[in-house]
Amino acid sequence: MDEAHDAWLRLLRARPNPDALVRLVETHGDARAALAAGPIAWRAAGLSPRAVQALRHPDPAALDADRAWLEAPGHHLITWDAADYPALLRRAPAAPAALFVDGDPDALWRPQVALVGSRAATRSGRDIARDFAATLARSGLAVTSGLAAGIDTAAHRGALDAGGDTLAVLGTGPDRCFPASNAALQAEIAGHGCVVSEQVPGTRPHRAHFPARNRIIAGLALGVVVVEAAERSGALITARLAAETGREVFAVPGSIHNPMARGCHRLIRQGAALVESAEEVIEGIAATARELGVALRARLDAPPPAPESRPDGADPARDSLLAALEFDPIPLDILAARAGLTVQDASAILLAMEMEGQVACEHGRYLRRSPGSAFRT
Repeated sequence: MDEAHDAWLRLLRARPNPDALVRLVETHGDARAALAAGPIAWRAAGLSPRAVQALRHPDPAALDADRAWLEAPGHHLITWDAADYPALLRRAPAAPAALFVDGDPDALWRPQVALVGSRAATRSGRDIARDFAATLARSGLAVTSGLAAGIDTAAHRGALDAGGDTLAVLGTGPDRCFPASNAALQAEIAGHGCVVSEQVPGTRPHRAHFPARNRIIAGLALGVVVVEAAERSGALITARLAAETGREVFAVPGSIHNPMARGCHRLIRQGAALVESAEEVIEGIAATARELGVALRARLDAPPPAPESRPDGADPARDSLLAALEFDPIPLDILAARAGLTVQDASAILLAMEMEGQVACEHGRYLRRSPGSAFRT
């Protein structure tokens, strides 16, 4: 493990306020300098006395456990100062200083829709969540939720059954599962997307951590769909946070006799878009999806070609990719080789084409989109 990651582990193990930790790292340039700055600088950045004390006297056993978790295959730490930190999440208020990821960290950059709702969902609500998730997944979108019972579980299951990607954001450490009954589902998600947590390994369920994880769900997603929710619900917190971050909020209406529909009706009265199908959600997130494509180009150092350099509107790289695409799925590396592009450049261009409805992505393989397919802008 490199020194930068080790410094980050020490900072995160002190469990500081995320805003204060980001401020500390940005003030001193990197995690190692922030760690070396000392107690006066830590307090000046806003770290609590408890966090300062934890930094002064770190727990060697806990740090060894964190290092051991990170050294296991498929485990990653994405920090605030890394180019791989997801662009949409970075814009969110109180964004986490770092994310522990089990699975594919590139899934964080996939265009995502969050599907959330009640733990005590009705059978009908679970069916709607599963159907919405399956349609979103087949359209090339990843489905993000919180791995809770009820709507969250149905959303993850629907995306997986459709062969798509799904992301689970935890309120525990990345090595814990809550509820325990979803342990097998959590492992499956890590293999078809990723499991994400801002909590250090070993962190047990705590009431305060679940509303906090909702801001990550809202921050990662292009939009949030609430399927069923009571009038006082964590799903409504996620929806509010999404709206405050400038993301789209959608609500599925229900029976006036269903108490689990009252939260959705309240959101609709407050201005959330009423949706009856996943296709309406896809149409509603198109503008934000285009922004994600621009951010991905920046991440890959592949800026959009300047229009003035191609007065006829031609784009040789894009044309090469279109020529290489077929109606059967092709792996990214083969497409890039056929088009004479690097994998990074091809990925950025394909994402933009996916946002425009020209291509589809299935299990990481790309194909031409058939006429009339969903997710056209």
